[in-house]
Parts: sequence; C-alpha cells; structure tokens
Amino acid sequence: MNEADSGQRVEAMVAPHLDAAYNLARWLTRNPHDADDVVQEAYLRAFRFFGSFRGGDGRAWLLAIVRNTFYTWVEQRRRHQSDVEYDEAAAGQYREEDCADQALHGTDPEQLLLRAADQQLVEAALLRLPAEFREILVLRELEELSYKEIAEIVGVPLGTVMSRLSRARGQLRQQIEAMNA
Repeated sequence: MNEADSGQRVEAMVAPHLDAAYNLARWLTRNPHDADDVVQEAYLRAFRFFGSFRGGDGRAWLLAIVRNTFYTWVEQRRRHQSDVEYDEAAAGQYREEDCADQALHGTDPEQLLLRAADQQLVEAALLRLPAEFREILVLRELEELSYKEIAEIVGVPLGTVMSRLSRARGQLRQQIEAMNA
C-alpha cells in the first residue's frame, strides 16, 4: 500500500471522530487553543502509527491517541512551567459561548436561563476535578463510550474504570453541592 492510500484510509477512519477527539482534548486541556494543538498532534500520530492499528474501533483508537498525546503535552509543559492550573477566564469563555449557542437555538427564555445556569455549574465543577476523573466522565457521559471502550482508551482494567467513574461522579456531586452552598 502506498502512502497516498494509507493517508486516505487514515482520513476515512479518523475524520468522523474528530469532534469526539476535540471534545475530549478540550475537557482535558481546559482550553480550546490547547485542545486544537493536542488534536492536531494526535492526528499526526494516528497517521504516523496507522501501520500499528490492528482493526477494531477507530474511535476508541483515536481517543486513546488523544489521551496519550494530552499526557505527553502536560509533561512537556511541566518541564517549562508549573502544573496546569484552573483558568477561571477560560472556563467563563465556554459558558458564554454555550449560553449564546443556546439562546440562538432555544425558544423559552426562562428555560434557557435555567439550563445555562445548570450547565455553567456542571462545567465549573467538572473542570475542577482531577484529569483522571474528568476524562472518565467525559468519555462515559459526553462521548457515551462503554466501560470496555474506556478501559481500552485509558489502559486500565474494567473494574478501575467503574471505580473511577463512581468516584468521579461523587466528587462532581460534592463540587456542585459546595458551589451551591
């Protein structure tokens, strides 16, 4: 198989899942620009290592690459600066964009306002969780992956996925309750 054929196969397999890849990267990096960088690097890695893909779920394979790329990215940044901190301004950007999007597509202003407030609260709480819990919640609740797929992506046993998901949900609940107090 020549490089052009390989590139077309990678594109056909990866392109349908770029939104999911970006979604995961955005939640992990907490920044849309950094998420773009992580997804771009992950796409390049998918192209470079396509020969090692042994079939199966292309989405899970790509999301695993995105996750691994994120952790490599964090490690590289740690060498140059302190640990990635919660960015209140960036979190606010997501909320403002989401509220504007809802306002454009909704009809009942009161419902939109309540939904936006709930969404803001959940996003802020989710962003405060440790990355290992945030990634599990995003993969399960937002990307709707099975426990088995998450286990493959994260590289942990199925029981660990269930345990982390339970703990992540508990911590998310605690964060929301603390923010409502």
